[in-house]
Amino acid sequence: MTFDLPGFDLDAFLTSTLAEDLGEIGDITSAAVIPAEARFHGALVSRDAIAVAGLPIAAAFFRRLDPHATVEALVEDGDKVGRGTTLMRIDGAARAMLTAERSALNTLQHLSGIATLTRAYVDAIAGTGATLLDTRKTIPGLRLLEKYATRMGGATNHRMGLWDAAMIKDNHVAVAGGVGEAVARARRAGIERIIVEVDRIDQIEPALAAGATHLLLDNMEASTLRGAVTLVGGRVPTEASGGVRLDTIRAIAETGITYISVGRLTQSAPAADIGLDLAIA
Repeated sequence: MTFDLPGFDLDAFLTSTLAEDLGEIGDITSAAVIPAEARFHGALVSRDAIAVAGLPIAAAFFRRLDPHATVEALVEDGDKVGRGTTLMRIDGAARAMLTAERSALNTLQHLSGIATLTRAYVDAIAGTGATLLDTRKTIPGLRLLEKYATRMGGATNHRMGLWDAAMIKDNHVAVAGGVGEAVARARRAGIERIIVEVDRIDQIEPALAAGATHLLLDNMEASTLRGAVTLVGGRVPTEASGGVRLDTIRAIAETGITYISVGRLTQSAPAADIGLDLAIA
């Protein structure tokens, strides 16, 4: 099982995560309690219905501490599984397996939690034609992994950073002196993708006239969104954002909006309940 995520250094992630847990001394509990020759076999098991993300990374933690460990994945990232599903079986040196346990579980639980919440939002807008987007509201240092997890849950990635598109928001507009002027400045800078946040209907035409290529309709009620989408008339993609919840996203999607961005996917997702059940081989 391999994990190839462009821009993500798996080796460095494993090293830094394990170093954080082991410190200068190492796993004093396992070293004191577990005989050096002892072996454990066991399984990673989901305690709830989840969407899986991060399984290859969990496997990499176990293999890092025991290169000879046997790791067998029974499902794949992106799979939706039921409660009690065995995700992976492992067999290796007991000290290594127990030392890697927390790092492997923390990563798998966090990413699967994001994927699971994302899947719930994707399912809620099924059939509407709207596409779910994530945001840049990620834990520093974990953006690539968290955005990977939203993809495993069925979402599409929004901007990866400040570099891949301009997003003109209210503070940019205030400093630049207006929506039209802000967009014009971005155009003169040669930026191709220009996303403009508007929170009033009267900002739409100035933004489009100046060259916006994507409109983010911020914190608008469904009825207002419907009117805004009609006004835009398909000239550019439209995006609903701000305060979107699981109980409101369907109504938003039914307005004809192109995209819906949800910060909660990465900002508020609870960790998935996954356990590592080990038994002496």
